[in-house]
Order: sequence, then C-alpha cells, then structure tokens
Amino acid sequence: MSIETSIASLVEQETGQPYQYRRPELVEPDWTRFPGWRDVTAGEWESVQWQRSHCVKNLKQLREVLGDLVDERFYADLERDQNERATMSMLVPPQMLNTMAPHVTPRGPGSLTDAFYVDPVRRYMLPVFSDRRTDWPSHPHATRDSLHEHEMWAVEGLTHRYPTKVLAELLPTCPQYCGHCTRMDLVGNSTPTVEKLKLVGKPNDRLTAMLDYLRATPSVRDVVVSGGDVANMPWPRLEAFLSELLEIENVRDIRLATKALVGMPQHWLQPDVVDGVGRVAAQARRNGVSLAIHTHANHAQSVTPLVADAAAAMLDAGVRDVRNQGVLLNGVNADPHALLDLCFALLDGAQVMPYYFYMCDMIPFSEHWRVSVADAQRLQHHIMGYLPGFATPRIVCDVPFVGKRWVHQLTDYDRERGISFWTKNYRTSIEAEDAEALQRTYTYYDPIHTLPEAGQRWWAENGGLDEAALSAAEAAEASRRTAALQAW
Repeated sequence: MSIETSIASLVEQETGQPYQYRRPELVEPDWTRFPGWRDVTAGEWESVQWQRSHCVKNLKQLREVLGDLVDERFYADLERDQNERATMSMLVPPQMLNTMAPHVTPRGPGSLTDAFYVDPVRRYMLPVFSDRRTDWPSHPHATRDSLHEHEMWAVEGLTHRYPTKVLAELLPTCPQYCGHCTRMDLVGNSTPTVEKLKLVGKPNDRLTAMLDYLRATPSVRDVVVSGGDVANMPWPRLEAFLSELLEIENVRDIRLATKALVGMPQHWLQPDVVDGVGRVAAQARRNGVSLAIHTHANHAQSVTPLVADAAAAMLDAGVRDVRNQGVLLNGVNADPHALLDLCFALLDGAQVMPYYFYMCDMIPFSEHWRVSVADAQRLQHHIMGYLPGFATPRIVCDVPFVGKRWVHQLTDYDRERGISFWTKNYRTSIEAEDAEALQRTYTYYDPIHTLPEAGQRWWAENGGLDEAALSAAEAAEASRRTAALQAW
C-alpha cells in the first residue's frame, strides 16, 4: 500500500515474478457485521434513497454504525483531525464505509480498531490526526486551489485550461467527500480549518453562461462535466444540460465525472437514471459525439459487484466507455501490487478501463499522502507489462499552470531539494497575451520528508513556514479566492 512496504521482492522469491496475476473475484462485504446495520435488508442496501439518507456525516453517526468495535482512541483521533486538519467535511456513504476492513470478522469491543487504522479506504475517506505528518503537515507551496482552476474560469465554474478542453463544474457537492480532494477550496461544507468559497451565480444562469461560451468558442471540442459530482444533480436538470451540450457542433467528446459509480453505485442503477443515460447516449451517437463516464476508485476493496453492475448498466445504456481516474496516495495504493490489483479488479471484474493515476495535489495537510516524482516514476515502471497496453494507466503529475504531464516528461529534476521542472506546448486561457508562456519553466515540489537530509535541511532553513505564517498565507489565499468569486 505504500512505497515503504512493497512486497514485490517477497512475491518474486516465491513465484519468479514480482507480481502474480489472479483473476479477481468481486465481493460485496457483509454490512450486517456492523452493529448499526445489523437489520438492514438487501433491498434497503440497494436503494439509493436508503444510501443517501444513511451517509455518515459526523462522529455521532459513525459511532451509531460501528459501536464499540473500534476503540475510543480511534474516535478521539478522528475528532481531532476534523477539528485541526481536515480540509473536507465528513461524508461517507454506507457503500464506501462497508468496504473498510472488509476481511476482518468482528469479535467484540475494539476488535476492528487495528484493521481500521491500517485500512487503505479509511485512510482517505476518514483520515485521522495520527495519519498526518507533524514535521511538514503542509508543503510551503501548498495552496487551496493548487491547480489555479478558478483563475482559468471563462465563466463561473467553467475552467478553460487546455486549448481544446474545458472542465464544467456544475455544482459544488458530491455524494462522498474524499480527504485529498483537489477542489477542497470550493467543494463541500466548510471545516474548522477551511472556510469554503461559494458559487455566486444562480445555477440556471451559470449553466446558460457555460453553454453560451462553448457555442462562441469553436476551438473547444471536449467537455468534462463535473463538480462536485454529477450524481448530485437531479437527473432531469443534468439531462437537459447534456442535451443542449450535445447540440453544440464543436463539442465532440463529453465525459461525465462521478465518484458515485464507486461510492454510491445505487444511483447509477436507478431505472430513471439508466433510461436517461440511454436517451443521452442515443443523442450522442446520432450527433457523432463520444460519451464516456469517468469514475474514481483508489483501491481494489472498493470495486464490488454493485460497482460492476453499475458500470455494466452504463455500458448497456450506450456510453462509449467507463474509465477510472484514481489518485496516487501513499498508504493507500502507492505500491505496484496495490495498483495492479486495483487495475485488474476494474478491468476484469467491472469492465472499467484503468486510465489515470494522478499524483496527489499540493493542497494543505496532504503531505502524508503525497509521493515524490521519483517514486511515481518507479511505480509507472513497475506496473508496465502486466496489463494490455490500452488498459495500462498513466501516472501523471498535474503541474500548476501547466496541466497533466506524464511523470517522465520533466525537463530537469533537483532530487536533493525535490524540485522538478516542466514545460508545456500550449497557453492556458489566462496566457493568451503571454508571449513567454511556452518558453517558461514551471515547478513542482516533492514532499520534503522524502528528501535526503541535505534537502530537508535546505527547506528548513529557506522554505519553512511556522504555523502563524502558514495561517496568514492561507488566509490571504482565501481572501484572494473570495474576491475572484465575487467578481463574477
């Protein structure tokens, strides 16, 4: 599950290969093992209404589900993180919570504590304070909007970063909140450490402005429809938006971004949603547009039979492909075995195409999840050759002001200080008049704790920010973002 704990060498000694393929068998864990769900029926579990109304949103609700199966120290650890570190509020669907510690049978009070502490899904869905680093909890260059997406808004919520592609953030909510969310600046409820920004335009006005911009910008052919998560938008409203989008002549690719295919597959199995996707897919085929769904799974445990059913329903309804965009997270999947197990569970078990693994972005309090570019390169090397070429995911670094770059595309790399240098071959929407944009070199920073001693000492002497300075920097960043939003 992490660079430090890879078992590749042990497997090679036993099998002759660093990784041994086994056809995955998907299992829906027994939710009745948790005291709070002891009497939940299969019909209730498969109901999206039941799933939504029983999401875990706070410590009290988590206690009601788990009871005394985890020790009080775990709850205290979680509560401290919620108060002092969490950039995302707690929101865990039953489907996701049920994939935590799925192979451990409860045997009385405290019997799941250790399993929950080490569980990979728990580590990014319910981070606890002891997960976080205390030496460098945030990188000095971490920012709330680490990719500067808001600066590239063409209209409110529409990020135009690449020449031919845009990101449409239709809404600021999801069915689940992942601790590492790159859009923690805007998505979800405020936390004690992060006062979230708010979209200021009326929803219909914002969607109309997006469509108008796309009609007026024929260079854009590819639209990622996201948020938040499109599963949180009432289907009739989403279908109406997609129908108008499909009539824009220059739009040739539409990708629906939804973690809910994994976190709440019940949504995508609703008959009205399946039928609606079928209508949109038929319109896409008539207009020669490729319609795909992009989901987000970070560990093989999350890929269950219900996830496979939801993916199959979408493919049967007519979408061209269902693809996965995971995030490379230390302690979760930053290990060749964990990545390959996930890829085969997706590909063989659920007909979901492994597509990207993004390096975790440089948001506040994320250093315990991030890995160095060198380790990302090593992971890309170790997963090659096992999967078909078309299903071998690329590990990418989303470089601020640049965009996605394969981890081997850097132009220079100061490994001692953990600074990588990148170039690009296009201008973002905020650089139209910048003649130097294509000659400029852009930087990305490794986690400081991964550096050699000399590099860590350099950052301590030259780049360290104390807590007061860090808080001031974050406050200034928040003020700047708020001003930008209000300008809309």
